[in-house]
Order: sequence, then structure tokens, then C-alpha cells
Amino acid sequence: MTHQINTQPVPRCGNLTADEFVRDYKNPLKPVVLTDLTRDWVARDKWSLDYLKQIAGEQTVPVYSSLPAKGKQHQHAAERHIKLGEYLNLLQAGENDLRMFFYNLLENVPSMLDDFEYPDLGMKFFRRLPVLFVGGRGAKVQMHYDIDLANLLLCHFGGPKRVLLIPPEQTQLMYKVPYSFSALHAVDFDEPDFNRYPALQYLRGEVAELQHGDALYIPSGYWHFIEYQDIGFSMTLRSMPTRFQDRATLLKNIFVTRTVEGLMRKIMGQRWNDRNERLAVARTNAAVAQHASFSK
Repeated sequence: MTHQINTQPVPRCGNLTADEFVRDYKNPLKPVVLTDLTRDWVARDKWSLDYLKQIAGEQTVPVYSSLPAKGKQHQHAAERHIKLGEYLNLLQAGENDLRMFFYNLLENVPSMLDDFEYPDLGMKFFRRLPVLFVGGRGAKVQMHYDIDLANLLLCHFGGPKRVLLIPPEQTQLMYKVPYSFSALHAVDFDEPDFNRYPALQYLRGEVAELQHGDALYIPSGYWHFIEYQDIGFSMTLRSMPTRFQDRATLLKNIFVTRTVEGLMRKIMGQRWNDRNERLAVARTNAAVAQHASFSK
């Protein structure tokens, strides 16, 4: 039996000043869709699949499957490498599993940097990482949060895209896999099964329905599950966390957690994966029992 996670719409706002954005969204860590942020960007009129084919179609890029890594396979191993133009043709022919992510514009297509501006929102953006994410109609991105705990500005182009956001305070209910930054792959956040995964009924999230030109602010540490409702792509601008505890966690994630996960995957193979999946369920179920007792 499937259900629906309790959500409310992410606010959509236009004409926010930097002070208003910082006061109402950045400082309290609340998501918002900025409807007019890209209004004067060349990218808003120029960026399309045809433009990507024209400017970078001959570049070879890694594409990734939605299936989880198995055995000793690297957690983020590419499914294959393919020319960007060929990949975009596959999307137009109906491909909806293979996705492209973290395609660095600065390194690969620096001319695209002229098509947008770093907005004045009271955020110090990391200018070496304007990165592109691409997916086909029906493609889904596993529920996860970003390893670097960055504040994200997701600038979307192309067909509509749905983003489910869960605040980090609810991590204990997310079926988080140990030594990873994602939820258990078997959990379907689009059509959740409350009987099999009871913690999901206690979640409280927000949903952003993105259209061409929208920009979504995703605060540091927020979980996000993404569904491409049509072929589209998004550029993410990143602002590194400013709080000391977040920066300390960032370093731990990169130099400890990720290292241990990679090493143990090589040593134990699938047994390591199975162990962590069991722990994800056991720990979350324990949190559910505690949550239910406090709710009485």
C-alpha cells in the first residue's frame, strides 16, 4: 500500500532584495523558489538542448544509472562514457534512467560562464564549481544530501522538475545508509510504503515545482529527492557553509566517512553494502519507536 509524505509547497517569491533573502530564507535555513533571479540572464533565452549539443556535443561525458552500486563497485561509478550530443539524443528518444551530473562548466565549457551572473544574495559563491545536472522525462534522483553541506542555488532550465525537500533535523527518520549521504535505495519517496518503512509517515517536507528559469534555494544539509517531469537541466551554484560545526562535518565527510566507505567496500564487497542497508532500517525503526513514544 502506498501513501504520500506530508508536504507543503516551497514559497515562490520575486523581487526579493538581498537583505530580505538573508533575513527570511538564508539565516533561518528555509527553502524558496526565486522566480525572477534569472530574468536578465542570457541563459534564460539561450540555454536549451540544441544549444548544449552545439557548444559541447562532441565532449565525452560520464553518465550514471539510478541503480545502486553492487559488490566492490565504487559508490559513484559511471554507467558509461558517451558524447554529450549522443546522450541528449537518447533523452529525446525516451531514455529516462541515465543522468549526467556535476558537469563543471568552468573546466568543460567556459564560454557558458558569460551567459549568467553570480547573484547578490548575501551568499559567497564558490566560483570554481558552477555545475550542470541533466535528466530525461521520468528520471529520478535518489534522496540524498550534499557531502559538502553547501548552500545551493539550483537554477533550472528546460521542462518542469519536482524537488522534494526534507530538513536535516529529520535525518533520523530518513533510512539513511551508514557511511553514505543518501537514503536506502529501496525507499520510494514518490510513492512511500508506510507499512514497510513506517518512519516516512512522520516526515514533514516541502515540494518545489520548478519551471524554466526558476532558481531554488536549498539550505545546507537539506535532503532532496528530484523527479524530472520532462527533459531538463539545472546549474547549481554553491556557497560553502559558514558555521564552524558544518565546516568540521564537511571535512569529516570528505576525509573520514568517504575514505572508510571506499576502503570497506573494497575489502568486504557486497557484505559491506548489505550490512549498511540492514543498519539503515534498524536504526530508523529504533528512531520511529522513540518518536512515537514522545508523540503520545
